[in-house]
Amino acid sequence: MITRTALIGGGATGIGHAAAEHLARTGYRVVIAGRRAEALDAAAVRLRERSGAAVHTVVCDVSRADSAEAAVSEVDSRYGPLGVLVLNAGGPPPGRILEIGDEQWLEAYELLLLGPLRMARMALPGMAARGFGRVVFVTSTAVRQPQPDLAASVVLRSAVTAAAKLLSREFAADGVTVNCLAPGATATERRRRILESRARATGRGHDELDAADVADIPAGRPGRPEEIGAAVAFLASTAASYINGTVLTVDGGRTETI
Repeated sequence: MITRTALIGGGATGIGHAAAEHLARTGYRVVIAGRRAEALDAAAVRLRERSGAAVHTVVCDVSRADSAEAAVSEVDSRYGPLGVLVLNAGGPPPGRILEIGDEQWLEAYELLLLGPLRMARMALPGMAARGFGRVVFVTSTAVRQPQPDLAASVVLRSAVTAAAKLLSREFAADGVTVNCLAPGATATERRRRILESRARATGRGHDELDAADVADIPAGRPGRPEEIGAAVAFLASTAASYINGTVLTVDGGRTETI
């Protein structure tokens, strides 16, 4: 059996951490990436305890070209060629479309669009040459059902979705798939910060806003990170070999479009 290497961005916490655990349990050699070495090391210990698998770390700031390139090269040389690349980055600060300044737009652009595209560009040709590859962009259901106070995320993740569609056509005949995973409201630190921002902007209480947010979800609750992680792991599996260029929405039924 071939042991493939999976590199997961944002693997220290939240959705990235959950995806890493699922991939580790299903036999991948897992490398989690993030900006803080201490957080990554602690996360790797938890993942090893839970999965029984070897889990490695690499410090990487996806918004910096030199850091992203060094991370992919390190993974390739130390842990074997990449079979799975999960492009998951924390969202930019909340803000409405005309409230976001140029500097904030540029920072979000580097984090959400250019950085992930740079890593995909480095990984995809090698995947195609080896006849297997999975690239999963973790985006948001806000792409399909925009939320006004998450403007930078809506705009740039929409661009990511378009880019993923284009990429999905490049190496499909070589066993490589490129897809987006669009989570809805998920019980992570990111969601807590969004609700806190809304509370400050509106003067309403956190619990009230939490209840209002959940009221729009047919499932009646936010998602759990492990539910999103399981969907990422499915898209990374051999079972998903004919799923390419699509957006898998995992949101408890919240998105209203058909």
